[in-house]
Amino acid sequence: MESVLVVGAGYMGSGIGQVCAQAGYKVYLMDIKAEALDRARSEIQWSLGRLESKGLLKDSPQTVFERIIFERDLSSAARVQWVIEAALETVDLKLELFGELDHLASPETPLASNSSFIPPTHIAQTTKHPERVLGLHFFGPVPLMGLVEVIKGEKTSPEVFERGVDFVKSLGKTPVRVQKDIPGFVMNRIFSAAFKEAVDLVANGVATPEDIDVGMELGYGWNVGPFVIADNSGLDTQVIIGQTMAALGLDNLVSHSDLIPQMVKDGRLGRKAGKGFYRYTPEGKRLPWGSDSPK
Repeated sequence: MESVLVVGAGYMGSGIGQVCAQAGYKVYLMDIKAEALDRARSEIQWSLGRLESKGLLKDSPQTVFERIIFERDLSSAARVQWVIEAALETVDLKLELFGELDHLASPETPLASNSSFIPPTHIAQTTKHPERVLGLHFFGPVPLMGLVEVIKGEKTSPEVFERGVDFVKSLGKTPVRVQKDIPGFVMNRIFSAAFKEAVDLVANGVATPEDIDVGMELGYGWNVGPFVIADNSGLDTQVIIGQTMAALGLDNLVSHSDLIPQMVKDGRLGRKAGKGFYRYTPEGKRLPWGSDSPK
């Protein structure tokens, strides 16, 4: 059985680990925080149960779950066939991680970043083998979303790039080839432009998050609206992404409103905190922020 190390057990990392396990891979899901691993265990078990209830799971939830090993260090990098980094969107952290992973992993093992915006070329600068560094940008919630961007860095070898495409297909996902390594890649540059405008419209009192989400779903065919997406990823993560984007020269795609930073200060971090642009019941039901339903 081929194996995968996923670094980071947050919203994206736990989802990536789950879909790899569903595809038959042995998964090492790593995070330095015990509470993050505990949360990942619970969320993965819940997600697998939901998928089984809808007939979307080939193996039993227990069989899939038993393919995942939860760890707090990077030692398994030496024995896996794939490494996927899904840590916070901060450049310094990713540079540090890839320098360490490059030392631990076999030179033949591809090192992939799930970064939403940071070019693999930039991340690879701390490695001795930049030809095996690429981007695999998953979309959340990972178990339900069928798209993965495969990003070729300036020094990514053609072989590793094609291995990335094949790996994505092995997960039952559809790869989008990004042949030129630019900040934000393709899909997130388009989403960020839309999200910037959506945030500004809410900040200026033009429309509510609920109305904009409904409009994008019914008017443009989005499965979920931009504010649901933001709540799912975490509004604190959105702040970090905005800072990273600005540092990478994408300031034109970032809202300059203080709406989201103020929400983060108020503890409205999104779904994981039970409150963001929406409120969430303990069962996970989404409610409009200003509704009369019990808090």
